[in-house]
Amino acid sequence: MNHPITHKALSLAVAASALLGLAACSDPGANAAPGTAGATAFNLSPQQDRVPVTADPAAAALVPETIKKDGKLTVAVALGTAPLGLFATDNKTPIGNEVDIAIALAQSLDLEAEIVPVAWADWPLGVGSGKYEAAITNVTVTEERKLKFDFATYREDQLGFYALTDSPITSVTSAPDVAGKKIIVGSGTNQESILLAWNKENVAQGLAPVEFQYYDDDSASTLALQSGRADLTFGPNPTGAYKAATDGKSKLVGTVDGGWPLSARIAVTTEKGNGFAVAAQAGLNHLIADGSYAKVLAKWGLSSEAVEKSELNPPGLPAS
Repeated sequence: MNHPITHKALSLAVAASALLGLAACSDPGANAAPGTAGATAFNLSPQQDRVPVTADPAAAALVPETIKKDGKLTVAVALGTAPLGLFATDNKTPIGNEVDIAIALAQSLDLEAEIVPVAWADWPLGVGSGKYEAAITNVTVTEERKLKFDFATYREDQLGFYALTDSPITSVTSAPDVAGKKIIVGSGTNQESILLAWNKENVAQGLAPVEFQYYDDDSASTLALQSGRADLTFGPNPTGAYKAATDGKSKLVGTVDGGWPLSARIAVTTEKGNGFAVAAQAGLNHLIADGSYAKVLAKWGLSSEAVEKSELNPPGLPAS
């Protein structure tokens, strides 16, 4: 899953982004960062122009009394991965897609969101113990996790292939499309497993093998792509989409379900059996129906990961 970076490193990254022209704007999809052709400016300031949300009385009525009594929804969000969760330019205000989803969901249930920054590895204990009433932090539904938690889905789990903007590569959708390509991928990741399976299939068919490239440093992998030493990068789509939008130097050429060959979903994660997941599902479907959900995803460049409806405890990825 996520690999959070340190608060100091993130602060430096945010500051650098600001210097590159990632200034505040109300419609990030319509603004180009100064001096960077084709780039998009995201609002990274503490003053977020959040999508207006109305409460759904029917969904609010489903919230368990133990959660409803203080009027707050305590949500764990891991910060350190743009555009999902990060600190604003003041280095203390949580922002990002997951934060906006949490706030919108709480408002749909007539609650006030209390965002709690956590290390990604800490959410299971916090949710399981009732310390946090939900985790909204890029959690994929798995059969193993369903033994301990309940889920209400809100995003598809997608991996993305990215190439340079002027690359002749325009589409990667299946194994033959990667034959003979030099591809940057994370070691030991799900995306590496998929690429290895595709490469095995290609070699068996007599096609050219993939040249796997591994980098521990994001700057090194970016340089490899921009210098032509690599043809593609393959990794989590949200981070690839954010980078492509902010620097304008890369483009999405294909997505693969994060659970390939199965389907994987990202979900609001709650304590098992406490009833809140049912309310979360209803609240999310209210946001989907009134269009505010789509606006939140569009704000952070994640429209391609939208779901048509929230599902309660859908089939999860099997244990590996």
